[in-house]
Amino acid sequence: MKLHLLAIAAHPDDVELSCAGTIIKHAQAGQAVGIVDLTQGELGTRGSATLRLQEAQDAAKVMGVAVRENAGMADGFFRNDEEHQRKLIQYIRHYRPEIVIANAINDRHPDHGRGGRLIADACFYAGLRKIETTRDGMPQEAWRPKRVYHMLQDRHYEPSFIVDISATFDKKMEAIRCYKSQFHDPVSGEPVTYIATEGFLNSIIYRDALLGKRIGVEYGEAYIAENIPGVSDLDSLILPQLP
Repeated sequence: MKLHLLAIAAHPDDVELSCAGTIIKHAQAGQAVGIVDLTQGELGTRGSATLRLQEAQDAAKVMGVAVRENAGMADGFFRNDEEHQRKLIQYIRHYRPEIVIANAINDRHPDHGRGGRLIADACFYAGLRKIETTRDGMPQEAWRPKRVYHMLQDRHYEPSFIVDISATFDKKMEAIRCYKSQFHDPVSGEPVTYIATEGFLNSIIYRDALLGKRIGVEYGEAYIAENIPGVSDLDSLILPQLP
């Protein structure tokens, strides 16, 4: 299966919190979109790896993605080294995406920054034909995505661009709420964590609203591009504005 857009992130729920609106928008436009989670989030204080895998699949259905896989890397202990790069290259060459969305390059959680760099490096190396990989016993052809964009996560950085997700924001929040084990639940007996406070999901709403305000729409999601993206003409930079 060839994908147009592939989102790759360290933990189940990284994608939902930061770029689900964009993913849903592309899926609703009829493009093939997929997700690869690097780990099962097994070190998370709340829930379990098994539960999070089910929550991830539930969220995938809400977002309308064509495929969601888990690379089975060790939560907290995966590295940006040859072993992990080769494993990720297999996914990139298998799905042959035009665009990859990756973790933030630097963030509160160490896995996010390390994941962001691993994903970007693997996307580059996937295009080198002398790096040989196989999947299901078959040799793979080299493939390099045309663009790699890094999502904004917990920390704010000045974005390269912002995507209007006003039409898909409610669906994004529905996907986030699939992770019932991870976020605030007044009847849960599990420990309160950074993302399980009552106000955490409100911070996601406020963030996306502020990003939308910057481009004159209701809600937005921000990205950092290490290479400057081009446009066909100046008109393509104009969005319909709020009245």
